[in-house]
Amino acid sequence: MAIEVKKREKESAQGLLRRFTRRVQQSGILIRTRRGRFYVSPLTKRQKKLGALRRLANRKEREKLYKLGKLENEYKR
Repeated sequence: MAIEVKKREKESAQGLLRRFTRRVQQSGILIRTRRGRFYVSPLTKRQKKLGALRRLANRKEREKLYKLGKLENEYKR
């Protein structure tokens, strides 16, 4: 949705700019844009599954290294 403001007769550039910014603020475009600025789309089932499998593999690898004495246990459970 484009906002269009045409210069009126004997209107200064500052007046035109002021009118334009007021129209932009009233339209709510800036608010919608700022709200969606950091939007992260939800993960798909496949992405969730792969992430869970990766975490599981990392956990098993850490436990293996800990049992071999190559890794200090950071957390006492």
